[in-house]
Amino acid sequence: MSDPVSRAAREAVEAADNTEQLKLIAAVLQAQQLTQTQPCQHQTPAQSRDFNYGKWLAIGGVACAIAVCVALAAVAIAVAVACATVCLLIVWSVWRDVRRKL
Repeated sequence: MSDPVSRAAREAVEAADNTEQLKLIAAVLQAQQLTQTQPCQHQTPAQSRDFNYGKWLAIGGVACAIAVCVALAAVAIAVAVACATVCLLIVWSVWRDVRRKL
């Protein structure tokens, strides 16, 4: 009599283990289904595909115009400094001649 009782007890324990495994498998399957059906929450904004050539041409034109103006200003400053130097040398030479004659 103890043999059928111990066998029944063993089968009851196995059935309980199988029930726990089945619950775990069902939970895993449900979690997989939820992750597959949910849309992505952190979607990136759609970027514009249009490239505005006019904008970049305008920026390039303005940059070129500014570069030309800076270059011309640098040349003007260099010419002014050279002229001032020549004028100062001439004035100094005249001043020195005037002082010698006095």
